[in-house]
Amino acid sequence: MPPQALFGISVAMGFLAWGIVAARYLWPYLRSQPRIDALRPLLILHSFRFVGLAFLVPGVVAPDLSAAFARPAAYGDLIAAVLALLALASLQRRWGMPLVWVFNLWGTADLLYAFYQGNSVGFAPGQLGAAYFIPTVVVPLLLITHGLMFRLLLRGEDVRASP
Repeated sequence: MPPQALFGISVAMGFLAWGIVAARYLWPYLRSQPRIDALRPLLILHSFRFVGLAFLVPGVVAPDLSAAFARPAAYGDLIAAVLALLALASLQRRWGMPLVWVFNLWGTADLLYAFYQGNSVGFAPGQLGAAYFIPTVVVPLLLITHGLMFRLLLRGEDVRASP
């Protein structure tokens, strides 16, 4: 099977597996919590997005990995991690929710742009080296949790009221 197909299957399976985890375990817990308490673990998870800097580390990725993909993916993730930490620190303040919105919009757009950019530059999955697990395992989890955050943000303060 061609490497691109294996990569695509891996990404799809990542979404499927994390989707099941989110539906069965994450969302039932999060929806029972006050919004701030539900957002806190999701923001902490996203504070680890500095891992995307691995796209810039020689030896982790192939030297010929396109900089047009690697730089925006790496620095976009770093900005997302910083925004997640700032949002986490400000949850109890008046500007906390607007900052969560900024983080969630940026973080989602960053991940979607990385997928788009990866397709447009046409990298081979082998060029990702050890970072192969970022788009196949980590990114599906991050995108799903962005969706959960949007759901929490759109529901407003009383997240216990609806299923």
